[in-house]
Amino acid sequence: MEHSTFEEKNQKSAPEPSGKSWTAELWDWVKTIVVAFVIMMLLNLFVFNLSMVKGQSMQPTLVEYDRLFVNKIVYHFGEPDRLDVIVLRDPSEDAGKKDYLVKRIVGLPGDKIEIKDHHLYVNDVQQTESYTDTEVQDPDFGPITLEPDHFFVMGDNRHEGKSKDSRIFGSITSSEIVGKAEFVFWPFSEMKKL
Repeated sequence: MEHSTFEEKNQKSAPEPSGKSWTAELWDWVKTIVVAFVIMMLLNLFVFNLSMVKGQSMQPTLVEYDRLFVNKIVYHFGEPDRLDVIVLRDPSEDAGKKDYLVKRIVGLPGDKIEIKDHHLYVNDVQQTESYTDTEVQDPDFGPITLEPDHFFVMGDNRHEGKSKDSRIFGSITSSEIVGKAEFVFWPFSEMKKL
């Protein structure tokens, strides 16, 4: 009996294993944050982007300071479609390398595009454009026929001089398209799918 009591005393006096030091804990947090940051940067570079609307060229669909979720991968699996709202690199000569525009695709490769009598015609058919609240107020344009891999884009704001679009810089190619604007996520009161 004395022998077992001696063992119990020795077990009680043995030092308990200590937890991680604060430096090891800090290092684990730093690694986690760096990995999360790298993953977010890769997703932002290749999969999606968050963008803010500047200007009035897409009113009434989008207003200045709306925040957009832009799907950058969607066109790797399919072609841009008519009426898609897209973000594109500004192809005009006076644009900086990081200037982006938000526009709507109104013409696809092979389409004949014309603006006459304040209306948009695609393949000689006048378009019903429920997404805009006014007819085209700029001068007549075209007709032009789009080459392969060329798209005609316009802003939804058709008041004269309000939209810098394909009527000014010409048709765009798929390489100039950054991605498809999928929905407005901010402000929450204006959240909607595009």
